[in-house]
Amino acid sequence: MKDILIAAIVALAVSIMLTPYLIKVFSRPGFGQEIREDGPQTHLKKAGTPTMGGTAILIAMWAGYLTTVVVNWISDGNGPTASAWLLLYLTTGMGLVGFLDDFIKIRRQRNLGLNKRMKFIGQTFIAVSFGVLALLFKNSSGLSPASPFLSYTRDIGFIALGAVGFVVVASLLIAAWSNAVNFTDGLDGLAAGASVMVLGTYTVIGFFQFRNACWQTLSDAAQAGCYQVRDPLDIAVVAAAALGGCVGFLWWNAHPARIFMGDTGSLALGGLIAGLSILSKTELLLVVIAGLFVVEMLSVVIQIAVFKARKVRIFKMAPFHHHFELSGWAETTVMVRFWLLAAMSAALGLGLFYADWLSLTGG
Repeated sequence: MKDILIAAIVALAVSIMLTPYLIKVFSRPGFGQEIREDGPQTHLKKAGTPTMGGTAILIAMWAGYLTTVVVNWISDGNGPTASAWLLLYLTTGMGLVGFLDDFIKIRRQRNLGLNKRMKFIGQTFIAVSFGVLALLFKNSSGLSPASPFLSYTRDIGFIALGAVGFVVVASLLIAAWSNAVNFTDGLDGLAAGASVMVLGTYTVIGFFQFRNACWQTLSDAAQAGCYQVRDPLDIAVVAAAALGGCVGFLWWNAHPARIFMGDTGSLALGGLIAGLSILSKTELLLVVIAGLFVVEMLSVVIQIAVFKARKVRIFKMAPFHHHFELSGWAETTVMVRFWLLAAMSAALGLGLFYADWLSLTGG
């Protein structure tokens, strides 16, 4: 628990102090966010707001985790784990793709950054390399960070993907979740606040898996529900560090936002969330935990599919948080209610996770 608190507190402090500096740097002429002209007209006044604020979240996450590593190394000689390095690599890699996308947008003064092909190549390279490496780094017990099985709260034994199949599925999950968070990042504080809910849930899940790991000394009943997850505590620590970074950033990103996270933050957070589900073996459960992101992405898919088929629009605008804005809701009203939906989804997901453990342990 000490490690989790250190990571979260350090990341929070770094993020809340670093973000104002980024606001100053990215407020220089030519660094402001371009706003879609076909979006809600109330958003036009946001033109010129500095973006790429996700940089603060990434730096804070690294600072929080590395501080914990140093403290542990001094106290007991333990160093970083493979699972933590993989999560940091995935998050930073996706964030770098987003940073390039944001940088091109602001330098060319347009709302489109990297072309689709280059963005796809960048995301695919990071995702595929993460999937391959996650199967390779085995500990002394032969347990790797990921396994070639689909998972709910643990591996589903009869759904074997194989090594190649796992890498393909992992890549699809990373692409899907990174784009889902990206779609949600359309209102002040919405994506950051929803991410806090999801990351908080994974902090709890990682710590619970650590306390109930199969290599721990457990009662016979608890052993029946133990978790075969490599490095669950470090998974929780990385999630806590990202959580602290998001909260610190949210201080400046809440309405009225003084800085946007941009694709730098949304792609990084989406990749991290996907990575947490893969390494904690909760891939299918994430659909519930991050239900708001799922709904946002589905609104875009439905809007496009129906328009191509019938030339009509289901929503006034997609992603559907804009639908409510165009229906007359205030931006803060939409944000708070969507936060509540995100919190309920996260709580339901955590409840399902705990219920599964109770069903196996006879609790």
